[in-house]
Amino acid sequence: MISKKDGRQTARENEQRCLRALHRFGWLRTRDLAALCWQRWAFRPNGTPDLGAAVHTVSALRMAQRTMRRLLDARRVIVGQGPDGSRLYALSEGGARALKDAGVTAVSGKDLVRGFSAAYYRHRCIANQAAISGMRQGFRVSTDREIAQGLWLGGQAGVAGKRPDVLLRDNNRRVFWVEVEKSRKNAPEYRAFLLWLGKVLRDCNRREGSQLLGLGQSWGRLLFICTPAFESKLRRDLTALGWDQRQVDALACFHSALYSFEDTLFS
Repeated sequence: MISKKDGRQTARENEQRCLRALHRFGWLRTRDLAALCWQRWAFRPNGTPDLGAAVHTVSALRMAQRTMRRLLDARRVIVGQGPDGSRLYALSEGGARALKDAGVTAVSGKDLVRGFSAAYYRHRCIANQAAISGMRQGFRVSTDREIAQGLWLGGQAGVAGKRPDVLLRDNNRRVFWVEVEKSRKNAPEYRAFLLWLGKVLRDCNRREGSQLLGLGQSWGRLLFICTPAFESKLRRDLTALGWDQRQVDALACFHSALYSFEDTLFS
């Protein structure tokens, strides 16, 4: 006979999963935790990532709320507020110590929830949604927070001087680079971005394999979470630089769905 888990053991495991998630992401909303920690993950990734919304069930949200309430009472998390009114959870000093006791090098996230612009907040929410979606599909994911810390394959220097918003890798060591284009780039940034895309295209076509990624890894697709207007402009500008549409379609994939999500308040 297989014995059922003790309820207290299950609660501790839920708390540990949430603390680890906050360590990797920096801060998360309750709904993000519900989608990440109480939903089934795929065992193997299949094809190009689908960057749709990381949805959660009502029961998952309820479990996430209960777990975060316990962690807050135990002073293992701290709470901030997003510009839309959402509650944001981050590790407290006590939560960081609890992870260190479990062998995870963690730090408090108190400086991460002290205030930021609405544009930064929305950008980070979209990047987190993409990362959670990739994790649930079975990809190995480097989050926005981890990339900012240099804890990804490109380190602090980046790949040809650039860092993504999220990075996903499959079991064949293909790399899927996620760019969240929420705001308009200034002219120098945009020119540098086009030059970088040219380097990636040439790197994809190297017979010897990728030089930029190294270590036997290869390019999958560049996944742009952007408005239709940004996609149209980028296609026009790449065409003007000599790209044909087959090259654009082979390298890039565009997603606009994340811009249609309604912000959920107080979750």
